[in-house]
Amino acid sequence: MTDAVNKELEKFELPNRIDIPWVNLTITVLAVALSCVHIWFNTLSTWSELWVSATHFAGFSVICVLWFPAANHLKYNKIALVIDLWIAIAAVACLLYIPYAEDALYERGVKFVASDWVFATIAILIAMELVRRTMGWFIPMLIAVCLSYVVLWGQWMPGVFHFPGLSLETVLYRSFFSSEGMFGPISRISWSYVFMFILFGAFLVRSGVGDFIVRLSKAAAGKIIGGPGFIAVLGSGLMGSVSGSSVANTVSTGVITIPLMKKAGFPARFAAGVEAAASTGGQLMPPVMGAGAFIMASYTQIPYVDIIAVSFMPALIYFLSVAFFVRIEAKRSNVQKVSEDEESVLGVLISGWHNLIPLAVLVFLLIQGFTPTYAAGISILSVIAASWLSKDNKMGPSAVTEALALGAKNMAPTAILLVGIGLVVNVISTTGIGNTFSLMIDGWAGGNLLVMLLLIALASLILGMGLPVTAAYIVLGTLSAPALYTLLAENQLIDLIVAGELPEQAKAIFMLAGPEIFESLSAAMSVEQAKELLTLVPPDFKETLMEQALGVEAVGLALLSAHLIIFWLSQDSNVTPPVCLTAFAAATIARTPPMRTGLTAWKIAKGLYIVPLLIAYSSLVSWDFTEVLVVGIFAIFGTYALIGALEGYLEGALNYLLRLVLVVAAVVMVWPGLPLWMRLLGVMTFLALFIYSGRKVPAQTVASSH
Repeated sequence: MTDAVNKELEKFELPNRIDIPWVNLTITVLAVALSCVHIWFNTLSTWSELWVSATHFAGFSVICVLWFPAANHLKYNKIALVIDLWIAIAAVACLLYIPYAEDALYERGVKFVASDWVFATIAILIAMELVRRTMGWFIPMLIAVCLSYVVLWGQWMPGVFHFPGLSLETVLYRSFFSSEGMFGPISRISWSYVFMFILFGAFLVRSGVGDFIVRLSKAAAGKIIGGPGFIAVLGSGLMGSVSGSSVANTVSTGVITIPLMKKAGFPARFAAGVEAAASTGGQLMPPVMGAGAFIMASYTQIPYVDIIAVSFMPALIYFLSVAFFVRIEAKRSNVQKVSEDEESVLGVLISGWHNLIPLAVLVFLLIQGFTPTYAAGISILSVIAASWLSKDNKMGPSAVTEALALGAKNMAPTAILLVGIGLVVNVISTTGIGNTFSLMIDGWAGGNLLVMLLLIALASLILGMGLPVTAAYIVLGTLSAPALYTLLAENQLIDLIVAGELPEQAKAIFMLAGPEIFESLSAAMSVEQAKELLTLVPPDFKETLMEQALGVEAVGLALLSAHLIIFWLSQDSNVTPPVCLTAFAAATIARTPPMRTGLTAWKIAKGLYIVPLLIAYSSLVSWDFTEVLVVGIFAIFGTYALIGALEGYLEGALNYLLRLVLVVAAVVMVWPGLPLWMRLLGVMTFLALFIYSGRKVPAQTVASSH
């Protein structure tokens, strides 16, 4: 890259003091120590979760306050650095105060003394300031609005948002001393699952797995037409699973793939859009998904291994959808092969097969039922062991130390973010505003699933303009997941009632609404009648009714589907203007207009909307492997057909009539409940148009030459 591009890419990095030698050394030493302490926390420690969470916060606060100045112009200001040192000391003091004061606090009946007020307030202010430094102004403002709502202005709000209020003392206690606020469930997920997997990713990167991924991607896709585009899709997808950051993924792989795509003949803006879309999908790729997947496991109480198991087919559909755009553009732009002397896939695998051992160990341990933290810890050891099978990347004490430091440094902004978001989640749960918001969404949707999905997609886009992906998922999942889950489960329940197939134990619950209803449930009825009957069931019994009618497994799948839909939709802020940092980073490398590049990336990342629709309306998320495979295969063909219709191109150009036929074929392939023969007819229609469009190309080429 040129110096100009490097300078532009620096805009996507936070202002930092990493070039001050003693600061860099201090941060590195602290990072290594913090990684070791967290490994101990997740293996042998018997500390209380509150103490561990407080240590997690204090340790990363010290790193962040030294690393990231309050403003860019203050990075070399000695006075600002002295102030930051005092902030670091204050963060450590807040940590030490908890074990010192908590026994006395409870002996007083949770009545604050002056020091309790001081330390609780300082801890919250430090969290807000460090989140501002690492993530911008939006989240600190959100925290301030939420806390003041509970204490002050909630009692003045009319209607459903009225909250009688809590005392400032109660709010500070719940935020700092209890296991519900900044040291609550989100913080526990941060220091356990999220940290261990980010550390695992750091060890993978240090052991040379990143280079292996790029080599493997080049070998697998480099020799085919449009190969550089496919390298971007494959490499960015695999790398994103390791890096955990879409922007970092874009920069690390984009500097290789974007110039390759431009050299092959892809338009520069398209090359940047492909890289941004593929990098965004990295956090959707099993087995190492983004931090949101661990939070999802906590919210749903569904094992992480089950979440990654059902996420494989949706991730495959997404990356294939990006690859379909690449194939179409390669044909349309007459993209050429860049090089014929790439390594073979077999050669790369033979020379670097040991890089696959840690991932195999991780998947094996998860399948065997070990906890994600234990599996990650053993997998880290396997990275070190596997590296000794390499010629160039053997990990000795120095490399291990570097990986420990890299893991903690990569974790620092995320740790502070999750601790800060814990304050928001605490307010949502304390005030019940999450249930209120869910009821509002349900009311606006009017029982229409598509309308609800559109509302959630809009909300995720708006939140994504100010929140990182993980934070957007946490907030939106807390607010809207209950409403979406209920609607998904109720739709299945209504289908049973309409068909007259409601189990006997479920029918008994309707007796609470009226004995005369029991008889009508044995016969088929209209959807409207079924909905009317369902409204008669008391709200407190609806959950029991759904479990009796659908089964606990189906209800769990509905809950998981709701969270997966929200998790997928929360990713769209990476590629959707006006705020899309991943697309902007790719545009910097490609030297294309940022906003237009964002629009291109948004178009290429259409899978972020297609997959949630498939999850909502089909059996794409299911424990039945055969059913998932059938739905997934038809969805892949349907997605290709839809993209072809959108682009007006398959192997050649399509007129508007053929594009309309493609849309119909795509809908037929993915529409739930249609017979198999109709779906197969849709596939055959697509294949016929695919072949027909390819045969038109030579004729068009001959005509244009005359």
